[in-house]
Amino acid sequence: MPPLRRASDGETGAAADADVPRYAGRYRLEGRLGSGGMGVVHLARSASGLRLAVKVVHAEHAADPEFRARFRQEVAAARRVSGAFTAPVVDADPDAPRPWMATLHIAGPTLSERVREGGPLSAPEVRRLAAGLAEALRDIHRAGVVHRDLKPSNVLLAEDGPKVIDFGISRSYGSRGAEVRTETGKLIGTPPFMAPEQFQRPREVGPAADVFALASVLVHAATGRGPFESESPYIVAYQVVHDEPDLTGVPEDLVPVLRACLAKEPADRPTPDAVMAMLSSLSALSPPASLSSASGEHAADLPAPAPEPPAPERTPAQSPEETPAPASRPRPRLRVRTRWVVLAGGSVVVAALVAGAVWALDAVGGLGREPLVTRPTAAGSAWRPWEASVAADAAGNGEVRAGFCSYSEGALYCAARGVHAARLDAVSGKVLWRREGVARRPGGGAPSAPVVSGGLVHALSPDKTELVALDRAGGEPRWTRDVSPYGGRVYHAGDVVLLVGGDGTVTAVDGASNRELWRRHVLPGGIKPVFSSYGRGGAAYAVAPTPDGRGTHVVAVDAVKGTTLWQWTAEGTLTTVGTGPGGVLYLSQTDAQSRVSAVVRFDPSVDGRGRERRVRLTPAAEAMSVTARGDVVYVLSSLGKLTAVDMRDGSTRWRMETSVANASALVAGGDGDDRLYFSAADGRLLAVDTARGTLLGQTSPRLARAGSGYLELLPAPVVADGRVFGAAPDGTVFAVSAGNPAGWR
Repeated sequence: MPPLRRASDGETGAAADADVPRYAGRYRLEGRLGSGGMGVVHLARSASGLRLAVKVVHAEHAADPEFRARFRQEVAAARRVSGAFTAPVVDADPDAPRPWMATLHIAGPTLSERVREGGPLSAPEVRRLAAGLAEALRDIHRAGVVHRDLKPSNVLLAEDGPKVIDFGISRSYGSRGAEVRTETGKLIGTPPFMAPEQFQRPREVGPAADVFALASVLVHAATGRGPFESESPYIVAYQVVHDEPDLTGVPEDLVPVLRACLAKEPADRPTPDAVMAMLSSLSALSPPASLSSASGEHAADLPAPAPEPPAPERTPAQSPEETPAPASRPRPRLRVRTRWVVLAGGSVVVAALVAGAVWALDAVGGLGREPLVTRPTAAGSAWRPWEASVAADAAGNGEVRAGFCSYSEGALYCAARGVHAARLDAVSGKVLWRREGVARRPGGGAPSAPVVSGGLVHALSPDKTELVALDRAGGEPRWTRDVSPYGGRVYHAGDVVLLVGGDGTVTAVDGASNRELWRRHVLPGGIKPVFSSYGRGGAAYAVAPTPDGRGTHVVAVDAVKGTTLWQWTAEGTLTTVGTGPGGVLYLSQTDAQSRVSAVVRFDPSVDGRGRERRVRLTPAAEAMSVTARGDVVYVLSSLGKLTAVDMRDGSTRWRMETSVANASALVAGGDGDDRLYFSAADGRLLAVDTARGTLLGQTSPRLARAGSGYLELLPAPVVADGRVFGAAPDGTVFAVSAGNPAGWR
């Protein structure tokens, strides 16, 4: 949204004061700070006294689904990048009757005000600003977000460094679906600070556009004008695309840096990391000095100073709904900056579930943890939690080396970047053997956890072109199969490997011998199914969209024989999420925005045709993960809300806030373990009580040795033998007792 303006700057009378809400969620709005095209920002305070800037969407926009979608996108992006260089999001409800978002109130003017009131910045100030903004962009991009509207009015000059604000037109890069809302023929951005590709190829805008804008902002800071100047936005657009930038007045040592950032071709521009390296080679920065002295306090998204509001009135009778205090409060944890994002990618079937997760982080040094301590297992024997590294060098080479693991008969089998497979003793954490592997082709995405099938360890190469079966004792190869024709469509169902060809033909292979068991089309018309298996009765569940795209074929297949056990065609785009008692299958339904809009229970045993129960979710959830346990389906949204839906009667058992904006897949405990487990991108492992919907415990973050880079899928924990095994981005795999989450370290 455009920079907010005070009511006195053009809004008068009833228009400025009409339809003013008194609350946003639980926050009483104490004073109006400013407004913009999308909403109004108010001053508020949290229960602990923190000053907040609360943006509330205009009433006329709240009824517009497109505006709601855009605001939801802004909230999600702002949450993902909340950290040292942005205004942290404290709370939000994009699905409220009047959607709102609360961020911390930031003290400091915008860069545009600072330049307007105090003139161009000095050379040392520009260098400090350049370093701070480059680091901010690095963090924003590592969260998978492109800002697309970096400009002086969206940079706050706080005492502790610049803050980038207003993610109203940002998007997740790498996901075409995220662009549609704001790119339906509209020009997105502010012309003097837009990159050439934003005018020419708006659907191809990536992180390099923000680097171009960074240079334009720095030119403005140093000279009071931009590198391209005209009264007409059309002329500015022509200059940006065709002319050389005017860098007159820019500090001489910064000219090469900014010229590189202002390259016409995105591929020719340096990354934020490269900009930081270029800046570090310049002369030493001046002693720290405030860049915000030319103006007073400002809220996030506000260019104008906000006066201290009058003392709040007594709480009115219609006070906001109070949230009861939890029965127990988790102990304080060391705060760590984390950045991540979920992208809706892959096939229609997998939608926005964990198959599309992307996360990233930067190196954090000196992060300590309490030492692991000995705690009894459920059986009462002494056992010591442990941690180990799958890769020999962990993340020492600068790569993220998180491990992806599975469990079988007292051992963990893990893979990581550069490690095809490794066996770890589940009791001690000792690495028994490690087999390194290098992809024959570039890319390939996140590693796949090795799977024990037919008594052998099956490891899929990083580029998904080769399946190797290894001896469990020593890791020696027993057989190898070229699976490149299957494009990564390799699925395990117990001791059977299911390979899906490009024409939809399914080939079943014995996991022990590599012998072909059967080959046939499971679905008609050459449709390529996606398989899932839940380890009960040898059934594999194939799902694929119907030819018209309005429904989903679901087929249960005997993985050994290849026979069809039952089939069902259902309305909507469905994904299997688990099984329940009596062979019941649970699925999630996604809408056109890849949000989970319903959860479905299908019992194939009723009346020979099966019976469906569909429970709509209101509002739909931008889900990270959906799983089932018993007769309950659990939905974890990308904003951290965990919901338990009882599929017997369609009721909501409970809802809770996990404080984890994005997470791994949910993993349900086994028999007698009434808990859900999942991991956060900073390496924490969390446990939730499924009966009450409360957080039972969490481990400390594990980021101390983390490298930098991207990992397309966050590893899910593994639960077995009374223990929970987690995999962290610092390259470690660790084990804790499932029986005592409150004592985790």
